[in-house]
Amino acid sequence: MTGNQTPQASPKASLKQYCRQEAETAKLAKGFAASLERFITQNPDAHLNISLEGDLGAGKTTFARYLIQSMGYEGKVKSPTYTLCEPYSINKTKQHNQIEFFTVHHFDLYRMHDPLEWQEAGFVEHFDVPGFCLIEWPEKAEGTLPAFDIQIQLSAGVNEYERSITINALSEQSRTVVEDTQATQ
Repeated sequence: MTGNQTPQASPKASLKQYCRQEAETAKLAKGFAASLERFITQNPDAHLNISLEGDLGAGKTTFARYLIQSMGYEGKVKSPTYTLCEPYSINKTKQHNQIEFFTVHHFDLYRMHDPLEWQEAGFVEHFDVPGFCLIEWPEKAEGTLPAFDIQIQLSAGVNEYERSITINALSEQSRTVVEDTQATQ
């Protein structure tokens, strides 16, 4: 597989927001979740790869938790630091009471010792199913991951709740997600 953790091309769309409180981070994640959900509803077979980048303590897992819960997941959203991957099935009732679901695979590669470890664990199959993959610490995979559609960069602020969050669309299909999120903020 080929792919880059850091995009070489300029983003197709970009949103930058400074969050002074955790509630503002939650609001941004909720707006992003709604945009992702609209995209997935309109493109039920689509799959997006989303990188979560930032230093230790920048809020990557917190953002992921708010995102997954905003999409309707009611259980506990755990950090996949030790398991490398936590899957979450998101069920949505559509018209005529049809239940539709998609899967979010939340990866945390921080504890990986070898760039190919995620492939050897069989996680490569998760990158083709409808839904999306959230990948924390993608640089640990050293270019072995598929290309990213969206890059989320988080930087910690002065206190533990402050952070700067930038969401970049790296593919044409993800541009609508970022633009839609921008319009709702």
